[in-house]
Amino acid sequence: MLFDGDAAIVAEFGLATFVRKSHSVIAQAIDFVHGGFSAGGWGEHPRPRNAHCIRLFSHGNASAITIAHMHGLRDPAGKGDTVAREEQALALAGLIERVWPGDEGLVVCGDFNVLPDSTTFKILARLGLSDLVTGNGLVDTRTSYYLKEGRFADYMLVTPGVKVGRFEVVEAPEVSDHRALLLDVG
Repeated sequence: MLFDGDAAIVAEFGLATFVRKSHSVIAQAIDFVHGGFSAGGWGEHPRPRNAHCIRLFSHGNASAITIAHMHGLRDPAGKGDTVAREEQALALAGLIERVWPGDEGLVVCGDFNVLPDSTTFKILARLGLSDLVTGNGLVDTRTSYYLKEGRFADYMLVTPGVKVGRFEVVEAPEVSDHRALLLDVG
């Protein structure tokens, strides 16, 4: 629940995916990668988490690409590996495999809430994914609004078949404690 003074406001959290009209969604799946739906409010951490995977056809390029994203488990104890995070990574990989045919580009991104040496990346590497954030030597995906240590949370992974035109961790404007990750693909 959220509150406006003493008034409770029923709220749910989740993911949003926006697709240009020039692209057709030709497959998709959304599912929980940790926990399940709760109609009784958010509850204590670790809260349920979901992921969304879409396969897009670009009419301009006459090609398809699969994109998945999630907001990973937040653990007040930190961003280290846990059994729950490993299970989440396995569930994410399983969700991707339901949509991605394996013979075209794949992009996986989001606020994973893990450290760069996490088992999550070993699991996703089985799909051929490598991270553009740490792979490009970047050391920060947070803005000045984030005052804690551990400047990583957000990641952008691609398979070798993805033609990266540009990748940027956007520094301005600051609208959140996370920097936006911008990826242009060809």
